[in-house]
Amino acid sequence: MTLPDFRRRKAGNQRISFVTCYDCAFARLVAQTDLDCILVGDSVAMVVHGHPSTLAADLPMMLFHTESVARGAGGKFIVGDMPFLEHRKGQSEAVSAAQALLRAGAQAIKLEGAAGNLEIIQSLVEGGVPVMGHVGLTPQFIHAFGGFKVQGREDAAAERILADAKALEASGVFSIVLEGIPATLGKRITDALSIPTIGIGAGPDCDGQVLVLHDLLGFTEKPPKFARAFGEVASASVTALRAYDEAVKTNTFPTEKESYA
Repeated sequence: MTLPDFRRRKAGNQRISFVTCYDCAFARLVAQTDLDCILVGDSVAMVVHGHPSTLAADLPMMLFHTESVARGAGGKFIVGDMPFLEHRKGQSEAVSAAQALLRAGAQAIKLEGAAGNLEIIQSLVEGGVPVMGHVGLTPQFIHAFGGFKVQGREDAAAERILADAKALEASGVFSIVLEGIPATLGKRITDALSIPTIGIGAGPDCDGQVLVLHDLLGFTEKPPKFARAFGEVASASVTALRAYDEAVKTNTFPTEKESYA
């Protein structure tokens, strides 16, 4: 994937597959597939580091994981998340953070929300930084929302999200993540934009989908409603760990074959 491919995919009604990934080992697995893109999400704070929200993901954390993914991604298109409030410290700080993410190996950055971000996004795009938008359930707004709640169920809220998506398109974003909104609203926004929408809990009519790798591999104990486990890697891992434990305690590992002469 390259940046121009996003519009071409939408024009040709070809779906775009994203997966959220946080390290080199998993990125190497993604590199062996036909998945289009990797999102290095600030959800790493929750999924990998055990925090209750994404707010704990700061710029050093995002750079560390972006660099790790880039080493194993095998040329996949990588989008790096802008951490909470990093771009609201000022224009200079926003540019510096975007520059650091691209130098770490991302080809684009993602910003949550529209209000207050449009001028920053336009400036970054004019400076050569591809920017992806994000509307609906934006996890960095967890305190404002009162938790991880579906957005856009009321008419006024739906119209506001649609207006935000249009404003983001006008500011120059190349694609928009739609998260945690009714499927009907996901379709309305997708039909209204000339840039692709990438859904996560936004219904089947988006131009693409993104899932957290740990959700789709079955690692998440209580996955969100919109996620599907396409494999049970977690249970297979537990089986392997138990077999290893038994082999150590029964002294059947290591064998002569697994030992040096």
